[in-house]
Amino acid sequence: MVTAVAVLATAAGGVALQSGTAPTAVQATPLQTRLDTLLDDSRYDGSQVALVVRDATTGETLYDRNGGQRMLPASNTKLFSSTAAMDVLGPSYRFRTDVLATGPVHRGTLLGSLYLKGYGDPTALQSDYAGLAKQLAQSGVKRVIGDLVADDTYFDHIRLGDSWAWDDEPFYYSAQISALTLAPNTDYDSGTAIVESRPGATVGAPVKLTLVPANGVLKLVSTAKTGAAGSSNTLSIEREHGTNIVRVTGSVPLGASVGTEWVTVWEPQVYAADVFRRALAAEGISVIGRIKSAASPATARVLARDESMTVGELMNPFMKLSNNMHAETLVKAMGAVAEAEGSWPAGLGVVTDYAQSVGVDTSTIRLSDGSGLSRKVNVTADSITDLLIAVQQEPWWQQWYDALPIAGNPDRFTGGTLRSRMANTPAANNLHAKTGSLTGVTALSGYVTNADGRKLVFSMMSNNYLVSPRSIEDAVGVTLASWSDQAAIPTVSTLKTAQPTCDLDWDKAC
Repeated sequence: MVTAVAVLATAAGGVALQSGTAPTAVQATPLQTRLDTLLDDSRYDGSQVALVVRDATTGETLYDRNGGQRMLPASNTKLFSSTAAMDVLGPSYRFRTDVLATGPVHRGTLLGSLYLKGYGDPTALQSDYAGLAKQLAQSGVKRVIGDLVADDTYFDHIRLGDSWAWDDEPFYYSAQISALTLAPNTDYDSGTAIVESRPGATVGAPVKLTLVPANGVLKLVSTAKTGAAGSSNTLSIEREHGTNIVRVTGSVPLGASVGTEWVTVWEPQVYAADVFRRALAAEGISVIGRIKSAASPATARVLARDESMTVGELMNPFMKLSNNMHAETLVKAMGAVAEAEGSWPAGLGVVTDYAQSVGVDTSTIRLSDGSGLSRKVNVTADSITDLLIAVQQEPWWQQWYDALPIAGNPDRFTGGTLRSRMANTPAANNLHAKTGSLTGVTALSGYVTNADGRKLVFSMMSNNYLVSPRSIEDAVGVTLASWSDQAAIPTVSTLKTAQPTCDLDWDKAC
């Protein structure tokens, strides 16, 4: 493993070469020595770690271990997609969902099909579709002689990202990407529904199941039973690949509280249309035809419109909760807006162009999706710190910075994925950073202010380990927050007993 001191000495020209003599070593700073000690851990035997620390104002490199080595960043990929979205779409950009028709309305009857067209809103809720139905009712429509047509053609029909694992596909962090979709609650996990589970009244009774929102697309097939009070909860809820059949097995103990499980939906545009049709019925509007998927005619007129929160506002749930679907929706939206093509290739080209425009050497990295769920993404700690330093000059930077998870803050939409980490340390309510995790991957990159008030940027990525080095990651964050040029750096423990019980960004229990 190459030490940081040797790398810094070479980069700075700090090795003095004299004729017939050996190079003169450069004295390591106390910070470099402490970080080297943390990274010289047995958990990195046979695995890789990269760490770069720089002054956020001057860009001066204070520590560099493997900063130019390509690594899997997991959700640190969202640093690239989120900053590009803030610049290309802009903080005030809103997604929309339209209700359209070509036929006339005669005495309350729409003569023809009704079209529901999505433009990528990842925050659309059941209440938004209810609002569209109310607008339609207020316009005087009471009956539709035709079909309800779901139009998600603003994006292409490629639903899942490059190299996403097939066995992740039923789970909420790997939902299908569609321009017409629906989220079940204000976590805004688009393309998913929630299955609520309750024990029956007696031992052996079937477990009670409820879909949120109610819909006729997902089909619950359950053999789950109520177990004895105090017994283990073994409930399993999983959608079959390639279908909307959700199989529920296992048992729930008598007297247990309501359980919630997110499941993805196959073809989200049909799911959204089904929920909208129910909203129409609640407003007294009947649709004679069926739900189908097709493009809206170019001549269709808008009868109702819903608009999302702004992209700037979306940054908070997106980054705090590390929402994969938001990242991919933003990528496709950038492709649609900038290149008239709502696809991953077009959108990732836009993301790469933005990173290059602010000084990132994009010839050394590869972006394969917007969220980091793909294992083909390769970036360097150098590229991340270049990005973090550059975006401080952007007019939208403060809103984006505030959306990063904040260490040790227990509020879910403030601390986000860092809410249980580095609590009660100098990093708490100080370190703003993006987390990242896949099996064998953990990453943390962002900003922290040291004990002297000096603002730093850092990027740390660990790959191919067998035992999680996340406690080392936290120790690095606390060390940087504690560091002072005027005083000794306090020793920071890397005891794994201080770790949270879960190690994944997307675990709802974290």
